Amino acid sequence: MEFDIVIIGGGLVGASLAASLKSSGLRLALVEGQSSPTLPDKINADVWDSRIYAITPGNAEFLRQCGAWQKLDMSRVQQVEEMRVFGDADSELDFSAYQVGAAELTFILESSLLQRALWDGLQQQENLTMFNPARCTDLTWHPEAAHLKLQDGREIKAKLIVGADGRDSWVRHQAGMAETPTPYHQHGVVANFSISKSHNSTAYQWFKPESILALLPLPGKRVSIVWSVSPERSAELLSLSPGELCKQVSEASQGQLGDLEVLTAPASFSLRVLNLAHITKPRLALVGDAAHNVHPLSGQGVNLGFRDARQLVEVLLQRGVQSDCGDIKLLRAYEKARREDILSMQLTTDALKHLFINDNPWLRKIRNLGLNATNHFTPLKKLLARHALN
Repeated sequence: MEFDIVIIGGGLVGASLAASLKSSGLRLALVEGQSSPTLPDKINADVWDSRIYAITPGNAEFLRQCGAWQKLDMSRVQQVEEMRVFGDADSELDFSAYQVGAAELTFILESSLLQRALWDGLQQQENLTMFNPARCTDLTWHPEAAHLKLQDGREIKAKLIVGADGRDSWVRHQAGMAETPTPYHQHGVVANFSISKSHNSTAYQWFKPESILALLPLPGKRVSIVWSVSPERSAELLSLSPGELCKQVSEASQGQLGDLEVLTAPASFSLRVLNLAHITKPRLALVGDAAHNVHPLSGQGVNLGFRDARQLVEVLLQRGVQSDCGDIKLLRAYEKARREDILSMQLTTDALKHLFINDNPWLRKIRNLGLNATNHFTPLKKLLARHALN
């Protein structure tokens, strides 16, 4: 079996890449270890996925072009019109969509909702062959093509392999690409809650010397939290009774949204940063978490991945007379175009994490002065907000 492009990993980024190439004329294959996600006949209005993403307007438009955004049940998608960021000494920074002439700053929605919408379109995509569930066992590169072997014995050849298989990427390991993940010695604790006060389409974030807490609005009187804490504190939070967990989240968020009630049991994941020297080699391109990891404090991890997909599609569609999708010159153009965005996001989130998760009194003064100064400098606020819309 021979293809122009084989995408390994059918998560949000890999699926969006496949969908965005539906009219390219290229022969595509998607290899995914899981079965196809299916949408139940009726969604339980009281059940919410604990894996929540913030999707920028720019990426929402990309997903619309993929054919997925318009398939979403918009009653389960929440627009964010304002964001309020608090330091630890009465410092504050506010962002408003109104200030930059936008309808919203971002959209909050469940991972599973978007995953199903993307896969629904892939099932009917004429230039795409699906291999799922399928397990990869061997991947080798040759001058004319990459050779992929599956556990069931099938062999696939491709001009280009795209690794979209997550932060512990099998593809990246097979390619022998050096990786230096740096652990943050923090876990991200996630859970969903009902609230007694309206969130007013506002996202909240509290930076404290020992943690970073984000409250992301969900439709109705509901919120999702992402609480970056030490591994020990994470274990403690996961062991709490629902009532005690609500109490501690309420205290950390200064009672901003009133009484809380747990909707989705808490879960946690370890945090780290991964910066690769290269995200391409001949016949290989990495996208999404396979290419980079960032701290979740900005909610930009999946957005970086979607921008990877957008850029790779642009390079492939504008390749001109170049018929070989795996040509290294073509792939280096993709890597070069993505370098600044990836590096700036990694540096920004890393700097903010180290600046705020720190009890040094001088740094405390600097960070709180910085928040207040930025809050009173409208041009800078607008610049930051516009960047977040992409």
